[in-house]
Amino acid sequence: METLRLSVLDQSVAVVDRPHGQSIRDTVALAQVCETLGYHRFWLSEHHNHASIAGSAPEILIAAIAGVTRRIRVGSAGVMLPHYSPLHVAEQFLVLEALAPGRIDLGLGRAPGSDGRTAFALNPLANQRPNEFPADVRDLLAWVSGQPLLEGHPYRQVKAHPLSNTAPEVWMLGSSDYGAQVAAHFGLPYAFAWFFTDGKGGPEALNLYRRLYQPSARHPESHTALCVWALAADTEEEARFQFLPRARVRLLRDSGRFVPLEPPSVAAAHPYTQAERARVERMHADSFVGTGPHVAERIRELATRLDVEEMVVVTWAYDEGVRHKSYRLIAEAMGLGGGHTLRV
Repeated sequence: METLRLSVLDQSVAVVDRPHGQSIRDTVALAQVCETLGYHRFWLSEHHNHASIAGSAPEILIAAIAGVTRRIRVGSAGVMLPHYSPLHVAEQFLVLEALAPGRIDLGLGRAPGSDGRTAFALNPLANQRPNEFPADVRDLLAWVSGQPLLEGHPYRQVKAHPLSNTAPEVWMLGSSDYGAQVAAHFGLPYAFAWFFTDGKGGPEALNLYRRLYQPSARHPESHTALCVWALAADTEEEARFQFLPRARVRLLRDSGRFVPLEPPSVAAAHPYTQAERARVERMHADSFVGTGPHVAERIRELATRLDVEEMVVVTWAYDEGVRHKSYRLIAEAMGLGGGHTLRV
């Protein structure tokens, strides 16, 4: 591997003393910063009824970000397809493609991004067709590319509008073997959520994807990405301190409680059991936390070891200035400069 792309995933994280609307606006501002730093893509997640994450409608944020940027690709990571009609998603992203031709990514996922009750509220009929995900992906791909649906398909005469001579780049996202198999079957790029599983299952999913990959017209070769959690600061101590709010949120999430981010001083002051402290240390070890050069070294090492073409960085921090600085330090340490591809 000679080159590596570096991209961003943002989730519009909720913070204890700020309205959710500010989290959304902070995401737009961060995208502009990341474009100036040379990141290749800026992706938005979809979560619902989630007290830690305010980002629920990536397609709307994509439009807002596309309107204030000029180069960086903007997309979803991802649209949770079981909640929606494939035609509806296709038309949304064709509109986005019309607004920013050649810069739109349509990342797809199968997970609910929520609890079961909320998933049912989003689409009460989803439970009636639990095994239709591959067929929905097939139809969506046809609609966004302007290709006909299968012969005999009941919606074969339906076209997605606006018609376009370009199409969003469709990705498959996942944290298990299932998404890897769907991506391989349709010849799509595949991104594994390393930060979600702390790496568990990642190498196996990537190997399965590459082994089963069926070339497509747009992607004659496989393309892989890993999404990792990272935070860089001037010193190791500062990075560890700024990491504490995210560690606290994950500790509570493990027990079924979802909360917004606290200031690091508040997160540090909580009484932790010995088991909780050990869990925080494991989280710290699994995340990429430290100085810019340390984080960059870990990103390069993982990308090289698993032979992936792209690394996507997600960062939570109570202070927006800390987040901006983290992305800057990582970009500088990776040698990103004003471009978006770097040597490793």
